[in-house]
Amino acid sequence: MFNSTIALAFGSYFLAAASPGPSNMAIMATAMRDGRLPALALASGVMTGSLTWAGLAATGLSTLLATFAEALIVIKVVGGLYLLYLAARAGRSALQPILALARTEAARTPPRYLPLYRQGVLMHISNPKAIMSWVAIMSLGLQQGAPSGTLATIIGGCALLGIGIFGGYALLFSTARMIAVYARLGRWIQGLFATLFTVAGVKLLVAPV
Repeated sequence: MFNSTIALAFGSYFLAAASPGPSNMAIMATAMRDGRLPALALASGVMTGSLTWAGLAATGLSTLLATFAEALIVIKVVGGLYLLYLAARAGRSALQPILALARTEAARTPPRYLPLYRQGVLMHISNPKAIMSWVAIMSLGLQQGAPSGTLATIIGGCALLGIGIFGGYALLFSTARMIAVYARLGRWIQGLFATLFTVAGVKLLVAPV
C-alpha cells in the first residue's frame, strides 16, 4: 500500500529528521570526535526518542480525533505552519556560512555507550522539533478516509528512514572527506530543505479535510 499521503509523510519526516538540528549536530560532533561506534550509540538513542514520540502522537491524536472531528483542522494548521517554520529556518541557514567542525586531538577516556544512548533519547524527547514533526506527520496518517494500515505504514517507513538518516550521519561524518563536502555544499543543501519544507507545508495547509 503506497499513495500520495504516505509519500508526503515520508518526505516530511525525511526533511525534518535530516535537517541539521541539536540531535543531528550532536551525532556529527560525536562521530568526528569519538568515531563511528559512539556516534551510532548516540544515533540509536535519538531513534528511540523519535519512535517514542511517534507512538505517543499516534495514540493521542487517535483519541482526540475520535472525540472531536474539528481537531483534525487544528492539527493540519499546526502541522502545516510548523513545516513552513522549518522552511524559514532552513532558508535562513542557507544564507549563512556553515561553520567547519574540526577533530579534537586531546586525550580522552574511552567513550561509554550507555550514557551516549541515554543522551540521544533525552535529547530527542526534549526537542520541540521532534514533537511537532510527529504531530504534522500523524495528521496525514489520521485523515478521514485514509485506508486502513496507513498509520502503521507511515510509522514503520519513518522508522526505517530514521535509522538510515541518523545512522548515516554517524557513519558519514566520521570521515574527514564528508566533513569537507558538507562544509562546501551546506548552503545549497539548506536551500533545498527550505524549498521542500515550503512545498510540504503549503500542501498540508490547503489539503481538504
